[in-house]
Amino acid sequence: MPDSTAQDGFFIGLMSGTSMDGVDAALCQFKGGRLQTIIGTGASNYPSALRSTLIDLQLNPDRSINLAQFARLDHAVAQAFVDAVQDALQSTALPANQIVAIGSHGQTVFHDPQSSHNSLQIGNPNWIAAQTKIPVVSDFRRMDMALGGQGAPLVPAFHAAFFANATPCTILNLGGIANVTLLEEGTTAVRGFDTGPGNGLMDAWIQQHQHRPFDQDGAWAASGHCIPELLEACLSDPYFAQPAPKSTGRDYFNLGWLQRQDPLLYSHPAEDVQHTLCALTAESIARQLPRWAAHATRAQVWVCGGGARNGELMRQIRDALSPSRVNFTVELGLDGQMVEAAAFAWLAQRRFSRQAVDLCSVTGARAPAILGGLYLPPGNAQTD
Repeated sequence: MPDSTAQDGFFIGLMSGTSMDGVDAALCQFKGGRLQTIIGTGASNYPSALRSTLIDLQLNPDRSINLAQFARLDHAVAQAFVDAVQDALQSTALPANQIVAIGSHGQTVFHDPQSSHNSLQIGNPNWIAAQTKIPVVSDFRRMDMALGGQGAPLVPAFHAAFFANATPCTILNLGGIANVTLLEEGTTAVRGFDTGPGNGLMDAWIQQHQHRPFDQDGAWAASGHCIPELLEACLSDPYFAQPAPKSTGRDYFNLGWLQRQDPLLYSHPAEDVQHTLCALTAESIARQLPRWAAHATRAQVWVCGGGARNGELMRQIRDALSPSRVNFTVELGLDGQMVEAAAFAWLAQRRFSRQAVDLCSVTGARAPAILGGLYLPPGNAQTD
């Protein structure tokens, strides 16, 4: 039988999401099979050339790339993950031999649950294990997909475990893509799905027009006005009405998609488009929640992810979700910027204690599964 306490101790979670601005690391302590606290954090930024290449690869999944180029990308991403681990260790002065394992999400460059039933995250876990001398758990998505699931989002299972005492509520993660977890009272079933654009479209638009990676505090969006016809054209996309389980990414919601919604897109003031993209994130979340959550669940929404730092986006979300109360997960004991990294520490802990993760109601998988492959550094005596 699995023992949830078999692998208590310290785990590091690594996450780089659809924004592709770098890697977050959370050094977490587990007791009794539960996450107790984050004792240290780390980060590693992608060099601009690497980030540009990764974004281009995700936006153009049919682009030709030779094996040598792919191998170099895989190695460069892995090294960025190693740097984030080392940064987290230095923040606590905890030696590497005290870490049970690293949970590495990797960098998604391809996600296609419908046609190929596959998802690809790069960042060679063998390199991470060899350089850090710590066991690594990686490749979390593909067992779920092999069981008929979407392979995403994975984090709702962690939300259900960590935020169980806050039910009923909705956990809203604002990354490049936004996703929600619906936590109801009286049920252990975990529900959640990708709602659509989070920060990704806004980041792409300001990068194109002002050569900045993101809109600081949403100031540029706040300087513009909504373009109602553009907003409604975007919201008419079939994805928003599609029933869960569902997942999406930058390969779908990108500037090419945006221009298809309005052939006269570039005739609008650029700041008005930015404001409208901000409204799109808020409205797409607000319009989907009533179909999937009871009123009590929507009465309290807890926000995490990079978008929580965007003041204009948070203002629009609060307006769109009113009268629901919208606050930040830090008030529940978990820094919103570290939720996803902590989730992959938790997933690594689950893998080590041989416990299945039940995502059937989130991804559509036929059965719960033990997620992730294990990569051991030389000399490690761990047996699988």
